[in-house]
Amino acid sequence: METLLFLFPQFNYMAPKEEAYFKMFGPEDLQAPKMKDDTSRQKDKERKSRLSLFLTKSGSHENVSPHKKTNTTSSNISPEAALQWSDSFEELLKHSDGLESFSQFLRTEFSEENIEFWLACEEYKTIDSETKLLSKAKYIYTVYIESEAPKEVNIDYNTKMDIQKVIAQPTKSCFEAAQMKVYSLMKKDSYPRFLHSDIYLRLTRRKGPGTTMFRRRSRSCVFNDRGEATTEPSAW
Repeated sequence: METLLFLFPQFNYMAPKEEAYFKMFGPEDLQAPKMKDDTSRQKDKERKSRLSLFLTKSGSHENVSPHKKTNTTSSNISPEAALQWSDSFEELLKHSDGLESFSQFLRTEFSEENIEFWLACEEYKTIDSETKLLSKAKYIYTVYIESEAPKEVNIDYNTKMDIQKVIAQPTKSCFEAAQMKVYSLMKKDSYPRFLHSDIYLRLTRRKGPGTTMFRRRSRSCVFNDRGEATTEPSAW
């Protein structure tokens, strides 16, 4: 749809008085303000993305952060060690290789912010300096807690508001409730899927040099001479 706009000669000193001007405006002209708004929102998103990248690089955990590239490769992890991670979620997090493998899995599910937040909270609780504690608390809140944060974790509204109330004067336990909720989410939801993921199965099924791996025995069904079904154990 096009809109007809008249331009009167008294506003154009170079034109004859008896001449009237008009211009046809198309939908693209009328949508120009909307396009500017969309461009502005896109720039805001890009700005948040750059902020996320900057904060991630400046606040990464030096020893076990998922962002830190380590020299550990899957070939250095024995199947026996990997099998221990299936004992419990706590056992998995005790091992640096297990933590790195789990972080790698979360990245494939686009939920790495959960383990990053948990690690940031673990590091936060070890800080003794009040100045550093305040700085770290603001970093965690800005990156993981506040609404539309670059890596906002999934916590309930009340927990988020409780943190917001004390963030100006944070304590070592101010993130504890949120950390427990994220930990529970990873344990009940992400961890079981990790144990069935290709990342984990490749580690547990690999046969290293001089290592003999045994598969679980299952029962197969056979029929005897009378046509009756019986089961007997067999290895596969």
